[in-house]
Amino acid sequence: MRAHWRLAPHLALMPAFLIAVVAYCGSMGWTIWISFTNSRMLPSPVFVGLRQYRSLLSNIRWQVSAGNIAVFGVLFILAALALGYTLAAFIDQRVRGENLLRTVFLYPFSMSFIVTGLAWRWLLDPTLGIEKIAHDIGLGGLDFDWLVRPERVIYTLVVAAVWHASGLVMAIMLAGLRGVDPDIWKATRVDGIPAWRVYLFVVAPLLRGSFATAAILLATSVARLYDLVVAMTSGGPGIASEVPAKFVMDYLFDRADIGLATAAATMMLITVVIVLAPLFYWRSGIRRVA
Repeated sequence: MRAHWRLAPHLALMPAFLIAVVAYCGSMGWTIWISFTNSRMLPSPVFVGLRQYRSLLSNIRWQVSAGNIAVFGVLFILAALALGYTLAAFIDQRVRGENLLRTVFLYPFSMSFIVTGLAWRWLLDPTLGIEKIAHDIGLGGLDFDWLVRPERVIYTLVVAAVWHASGLVMAIMLAGLRGVDPDIWKATRVDGIPAWRVYLFVVAPLLRGSFATAAILLATSVARLYDLVVAMTSGGPGIASEVPAKFVMDYLFDRADIGLATAAATMMLITVVIVLAPLFYWRSGIRRVA
């Protein structure tokens, strides 16, 4: 009877496990296989080796997409971590209206990237947003045409994404700050160390786990970056703000090139594994030390 009771939880979880294997692992394997075929509008069983990958790596649009996602990812993760930690340190001072500030800072994360993208698109629209207001009050020299400047558009996406995600980082960091030993603060006050130095050089190293968690969440947002780009720029001007996810969707549905789209998706999978594996290892190492 005891053996049956021990087996019951495993049997209850078996359907979910099978769904995960079939839906996730199965579709992943099918995608990788299709990337080695000459599939166009419909899947094809004709094996062509690495031809799709050679075509992908020589595709200018893919090269721009890969460069954009690298720039976006590095700047977005670093800026979101820095801003989120700064906001958490500010709220950790037991300021008045702490609950209201937490809500305000976290509110952007409650919106989808589509809403965030549309809001920033309207904000930076020369006929509707900041530029029009500046011109109306006589500041005609101020231009906010960043969305139509190929050399600036990717940094505009970074600003919008950081505004969206920094509240989540703030919440994670604030939870870590509230767990810091009060004796550390007493000792630093006795030594006369400024608060900013304590947060930067004493407390921050203690929050390695919080930083690792936040970095993993931000990295997953980078990997699936699509809706923010579509809402703000649609990949433009030209292909200046193209990203890999949009490349895959366009070639999969608009250009009916399944083989090239799945090759791009496989390259994204490989990149995600290469980037996230060290982060997971770092986080597990922190847990073992703790």
